[in-house]
Amino acid sequence: MEPIQDNFKILPATRDDMQKVYDLIVELAEYEKLKHMVIGDVKDMEKWAFGEDPVIFINCGWLNGKIIAYSLHFRNYSTFLCKPGIYLEDIYVQPEYRGRGYGKKMLLYLSKLCYEKGYGRMEWQVLKWNKPSIDFYESLGAEPLNEWLQYRLVGDSLKKCAENFDQLK
Repeated sequence: MEPIQDNFKILPATRDDMQKVYDLIVELAEYEKLKHMVIGDVKDMEKWAFGEDPVIFINCGWLNGKIIAYSLHFRNYSTFLCKPGIYLEDIYVQPEYRGRGYGKKMLLYLSKLCYEKGYGRMEWQVLKWNKPSIDFYESLGAEPLNEWLQYRLVGDSLKKCAENFDQLK
């Protein structure tokens, strides 16, 4: 493994970074075999990162003046811990830079942020087939939540539930 270079920096994303971050999101979707699910665009991301009601936080991993990695997270809350936390939606390092510690540095950066703010936990998901990532996360002490199932409302299902609420008396 080639060591991490000293000039690798993690900085909050700016509006000027958003096209590159979006391009990396598309790369991640291709890697995860989910490109067909990418329907948003840069303007959508800018709205939620920099608009009136920001809900996402994006960090860029810079090397030699180039963004080679990003992480995207948002806050969540644990009613049991009575503390906020970080939900890591994405962490991505371009393939040619993997195995050098950049992804680890980005994950540890968020862990430090979470800990220093007094948050209770950091969590994320990983696809079951992504063994390299699973091994990496477990090497850091992360544990799978095997007792939990995740559910999602999206598209027509979300719309139907919203309409059902409006029909309640």
